Amino acid sequence: MLRQRDMTAGEIAEHFHMSKPSVSHHLNTLNQANLVLRERRGQHIVYSLNTTVLQEVISWFLELSKGKKEGGR
Repeated sequence: MLRQRDMTAGEIAEHFHMSKPSVSHHLNTLNQANLVLRERRGQHIVYSLNTTVLQEVISWFLELSKGKKEGGR
């Protein structure tokens, strides 16, 4: 969902069968892992994907895959 647009925890929670505090807890964990970014906008905290980290992970997987093909592992 965050690939489509930035969202608040409440907006995200509407798509799941969990409480808003539970969604906020999970988003906090993702934020601590640097996978999502958060920004306060007035009374709301808006979450977005940290595309820099995602690009690094994708690059790592591509390099890993390339190494396996070349090394025959």
